[in-house]
Amino acid sequence: YTGSAQGFGGAIEVQVTLKDDEITDIQVTSASGEDSTYLSQAQSVISSIISAQSTDVDTVSGATFSSTGIINAVVDALGKAENE
Repeated sequence: YTGSAQGFGGAIEVQVTLKDDEITDIQVTSASGEDSTYLSQAQSVISSIISAQSTDVDTVSGATFSSTGIINAVVDALGKAENE
């Protein structure tokens, strides 16, 4: 499932893989407006989401907008999964 949300410098798009209603993988597929340093820091939020099986995780200090964008994009993707 794909989702997108606003990051610091523009839209962040993610692809979320689900198996048996569990999040197994999250890939950032597009984040052209994000600073690469902040984005790489923010991507550590992905392992937190997978570990917790929830988007209710802390943002990454120093990369708050980018990590919030990733979290919200995952929320968007999971919303699409629920509607199927």
